[in-house]
Amino acid sequence: MAGKFTHNNDGFTCEYCGALVPPASVGCRNHCHQCLSSKHVDLYPGDRANACKGRLKAFAYELDSKKGLVLKFRCETCGAETRNMANHEDPVSPDDYEKILSLSRRP
Repeated sequence: MAGKFTHNNDGFTCEYCGALVPPASVGCRNHCHQCLSSKHVDLYPGDRANACKGRLKAFAYELDSKKGLVLKFRCETCGAETRNMANHEDPVSPDDYEKILSLSRRP
């Protein structure tokens, strides 16, 4: 997957809870910082080329030795699973840490 990453850090309005989601201060944000939902729009990170457009709902988190806290998502339409770094330390709009901790932790 190297070389297929497209830097896409646009702000958006969450379709699921209505929150205004600003761009991440560091990295790329692909999910709502309040409800931890995303939209299944990428084939490769940032490309917006996936026709599915289903809701990606966070169902677990894990600790990655290189990326830190990572959220795991499952698409409610097609069942695909994806991962994205949590933005729980973002100084402007951090992910809801209590909501992250309420998810199942996967080793």
